[in-house]
Amino acid sequence: MTTGARYDGIADWYDAEFQPEPLASEAWEVLTRLLAVGSGSLLDVGCGTGSYTAALAERGWDVTGVDISEDMLRRAREKGVRTVQADATALPFRDASFDAAVSVLTNTDLDDLAAVVAEIVRVLRPGAPLAYLAVHPCFVGPHSVYDPERGLPELQPGWYRRVGRYDEAPGIWRSSGVRIRVGASHLPLGLFLQTFLDAGLRLERIEEPDERDYPFILGLGWRR
Repeated sequence: MTTGARYDGIADWYDAEFQPEPLASEAWEVLTRLLAVGSGSLLDVGCGTGSYTAALAERGWDVTGVDISEDMLRRAREKGVRTVQADATALPFRDASFDAAVSVLTNTDLDDLAAVVAEIVRVLRPGAPLAYLAVHPCFVGPHSVYDPERGLPELQPGWYRRVGRYDEAPGIWRSSGVRIRVGASHLPLGLFLQTFLDAGLRLERIEEPDERDYPFILGLGWRR
């Protein structure tokens, strides 16, 4: 099953469940700290239903949203987002064609993070920023039963260092959640961070939002 096929058919549910007020979320707060108000070209990789993409356009960026799921892009277009359907491991853009890039909470959906990061680096101009918001690999994954409402992970032995895709694990726990529908991918923190460093990016900022005792999100400010 491709990533696009996993999300096709659930875009309306996803938008209602996870994006009702995206600009009131900790993800948006971190994203705006990592990425300044801008006026250049911005690529949103894995834009999904486009809530953050549209908001970034309102902050002055000339934004293009990329996703493999046509169903998710349908919702993004309804928000006025300029979209391109593409696999993020083979972006249909020239080298050094964007002034900045973002990717929000995509690491659990990408089967080959290294290939995606390499493509982002390829299409960024030298010196351009990449704001990456990750689902925190330490506290969210196959090893962790994590209730976002309580914010208290219950770590399970033997799972954290398992690399790759999983459809069944202790960390898939909500019968109504997105992971039970589409599965997830996992890299431990060290391998996750090394993927960006191996692609030639320079880490300038790291954030673990303090709204919860254990952060759900890891914010990373990279530079090409």
